[in-house]
Amino acid sequence: MPKTLRTLYHARFGFAVVWAILTIALAKTLSPGVTALLVVYPLFDLAAAVIDFRSSGTTRAKAPLYANMGLSLLAAVGLAIAGSIPSVLRVWGAWAITAGIVQLIVAILRYRIGGQWPMILSGGISVLAGSSFILMAGRPDPSLTTVGGYAILGGIFFLSSALRMRQLAAKRSGSAQYAQ
Repeated sequence: MPKTLRTLYHARFGFAVVWAILTIALAKTLSPGVTALLVVYPLFDLAAAVIDFRSSGTTRAKAPLYANMGLSLLAAVGLAIAGSIPSVLRVWGAWAITAGIVQLIVAILRYRIGGQWPMILSGGISVLAGSSFILMAGRPDPSLTTVGGYAILGGIFFLSSALRMRQLAAKRSGSAQYAQ
């Protein structure tokens, strides 16, 4: 499972960076194209949670992964109907808070497989970032570019977790070779 999880984390990093660049470049106003772009992010998160759930075997954190799937689907629906930048920031913020809590729980449950500190940090930061999105929604002239920065930071955490997991796997593999 760690190899599949590493691959998934790499894919999440790549997606987050590309998505963030597009969002920062296009999200000056809330057009139908930008709305579609915003909806794609939680749908990708939903797909990643499904892949994670199906591949995680004995390290499966069933209830939190189901919760993540449900939260991502609700976020996608909420973003599709938000209708204004402040509404988008409120929906995104609520999703970031709740998904961050779930990510924190999953990472703690997976701590024994290694490489989970970036996911623990990411979950905690997501809760704080979500709160800031909700606060931004009430300010004059709110912007969607901040969600792009949030996605890049999350992608970096996924990448660092994947790299740490690879490093731990190589170390374990090397230890197993010397034991033989």
